[in-house]
Order: sequence, then C-alpha cells, then structure tokens
Amino acid sequence: MPKKQTGFTLIEIAIVLVIIGLLLGGILKGQELINSAKVKNLATDFKNIPVFIYGYQDKFRALPGDDAGVAAHVAGTPATTPAGLQPNGVIDGSWNSTSKTDESFLFWQHVRLAGLAPGSTDINAADYLPTNAAGGTIGIQSGTSTAASSPIIDSSSAAIRGSYVICSTGILGQFVKQLDTQMDNDDTATGSMLATPTTEYKIGNKATEKKDIDEAATYVVCMGV
Repeated sequence: MPKKQTGFTLIEIAIVLVIIGLLLGGILKGQELINSAKVKNLATDFKNIPVFIYGYQDKFRALPGDDAGVAAHVAGTPATTPAGLQPNGVIDGSWNSTSKTDESFLFWQHVRLAGLAPGSTDINAADYLPTNAAGGTIGIQSGTSTAASSPIIDSSSAAIRGSYVICSTGILGQFVKQLDTQMDNDDTATGSMLATPTTEYKIGNKATEKKDIDEAATYVVCMGV
C-alpha cells in the first residue's frame, strides 16, 4: 500500500510563496501610490494659494485679509489688527494666528467669499482654518526680512525669502524630502522651501537640514513665493 502524503510538496510551497510575493508587491505598490498622491496634494496647496492672492487682487485691487473695502467687495469681515494698517499692502499677522481680527486669519474668509477657494466663510466654524492632506493647518502671511518675525529661518539664520510665506503643518519627514526635491533645491535648510519640526514650533525657528530629517516625525514646511 502506498504511503499517504502528510505534508506539502516543494511545488505547492513554491506556489504559496509566489502568491505571498505578489500580494506583498501589490500592497507596497499601493502604498507608494497613496504616498505619491499625498505629496501631490501637499504640493498643490503651496501652488494654489498664490493663485488666490492674484485672483483677488485682479478682482478688487486689494490683498485678501488686508482689504479695507472687503465689506463692500464680498460682504466680508474687515481686519482690525494690527490697528490702522488696512490697507497697507501687507498680510499682517502670523500665518498660524487664531485671532479672528488678524489679516492672516481673515485671508481665508476673503478668498472664499470671492469664490476663489473652497471652505467655510464662518470665522467661528470649527473647520474654518484650512487643512492639508496630512490633517495639519495651512496658513499665510507676508514675508519679512526680520529673522525673529519670520515663520522660519534658513541655515544661515536669515528669514525665509518671499513676498508671501505659506506654511503647512504636520507633514511627515518622508514627504518633506519629496516636496523639497520637487519644488525647490533638495535642501530643507536653504532656498525657498524650509522645514522645521512640528514639536515646539514657534516663529523664528531654524530649518532642519535634510540629513537630519526624521522620516517618521512631522514638520512645519514653509515656502516663500
């Protein structure tokens, strides 16, 4: 009588390994596509915000947030801080301000009421401040040459350059590297795009060099335009 087989043959094991390999390959490829889509969305934020500014200026000859005539233009809320500086051609206030009277905070209401950007126009709404693909906050302010007032400073301790500075929070280090490669000079501590850790972030923080970026940590990424 022939003996009954009690285990797997080499062919059966090989087939199982091939199937596992295909499944793992599909998962990794799918994750790569998801990551690429996130980076693309994060990059789009940086590209779109200047379009909002120029679109508003083209319509009303004023800066969103700094527009003293916003009530007549789009029935929006005029900024009152800093007092007496509307309009002065500057988006005053820090990019991450939550003060409902600041120009940088009211920027979003103005561009949304003008039909240039999506989102709530209610400054008291929980979802008023825009968020990026990573769930972090996005903001804008005018650029400055004063390092202490700059959203971020480069490796030489100089303020990030640009008429306007756009910042986006909570971005994973692996995405930070890809963003800088795509949009700037592949160096997260110099150029028009800089990054600094989200943890204990404050105005005037110094940028982190690419070699020191932790891919699993999150960063504030700022870009001057």
